[in-house]
Amino acid sequence: MSDRRELAGFLTRARERLSPVDVGLPDGSRRRTAGLRREEVARLAGMSVDYYARLEQNRGPNPSSQLLAALARALRLDRDGRDHLFHLAGQVPPGRSSGRDAHVPPAMLLVLDRLYDVPAQVISDLGDVLAQNTMAVALMGPEVGRNLLVRWFTEPGSRSRFRAEDVDAVSRMYVADLRAAVGGRAGDPRAAALVAQLSSGSAEFVELWAAHDVAVRWSMDRTIRHPSIGDITVRGQVLVVAEADQRLIVYTAEPGSRAAEQLALLRVVGVQTMTASAEAGTGRD
Repeated sequence: MSDRRELAGFLTRARERLSPVDVGLPDGSRRRTAGLRREEVARLAGMSVDYYARLEQNRGPNPSSQLLAALARALRLDRDGRDHLFHLAGQVPPGRSSGRDAHVPPAMLLVLDRLYDVPAQVISDLGDVLAQNTMAVALMGPEVGRNLLVRWFTEPGSRSRFRAEDVDAVSRMYVADLRAAVGGRAGDPRAAALVAQLSSGSAEFVELWAAHDVAVRWSMDRTIRHPSIGDITVRGQVLVVAEADQRLIVYTAEPGSRAAEQLALLRVVGVQTMTASAEAGTGRD
C-alpha cells in the first residue's frame, strides 16, 4: 500500500539535497531555494513537470515501476534509497540477488555527469538505455527507458541518424553482442523475451540471429547524422561494470579534428537546450 504523504516528503528532501553540479547541469542562475528545481528533476527523469509536481504535492497518481526507476536515477538514490522509494509507492523493488536490474549506482552516475564535454551513456548488456548525459541526448536524442535493439529492428525511423552504408554493420554488431549477452544469461526469462520480441518483429533479426555470430563490442567508430550540425564521426569506447551487467559508453573524437570541433559546438547547443527546457516549465523554484 502506498504512502503518498511520505512519498511526497521523500521526493522533496531528495531533490533539495542535490545541486545542479551534482547532476551535470550548469549552475549559473540565481536560486531562491536549495537543491534542484522540480523542472530539472522532471527533465532528468523524462516526465512532465506537472506530473512530478503533483507527486511532491501529495496529489498525484501512483507512479509505475518505470517512473520510479527513472526518479531514482534522477535523484541519484543508492539502492537503499531506491528500495525505500518503491516501498513508499506501494511497489516491490527490483530484486538485488542477480545484480541484473536497471539501477545505475550513484558512483557511475557521478562519472557520467563529470563527462560534460563528451557524449556518454549507460546501457545494460541487453541494450536497455539506463542513463545519458546532456551531450548524449544532444547527439542521439533521449533514449532512457528504451531498448536500442528493439528500436533498431522494429522502428525504421531509429536508423535515420546513421548513414545507409553503415546500417548493415550496425545490425550485425547489435546481434553478435546480444548473442554474447544471452549466452551469459542462461535461463534468464528477460533475455529470452527480448529475443522472442525481436524475432517476431524483424525478419532481418531472425536472419542475423541464425548466423550465431558472437562478439562483445568494446569499441566502435560511428558516424552519426545530427540534424543541425551534420555528420559527426566519433569513437565509442565501452567500459564495463561487470557486477551489474552495465556498460558505460563514451564517445570521443580525435583532438583537433573536425569531429572534435563539432562536439564542442554540440556541447554549447546541448547545454543551452537543456537549460532552456528546465527554465521554461512553470517558472517555479
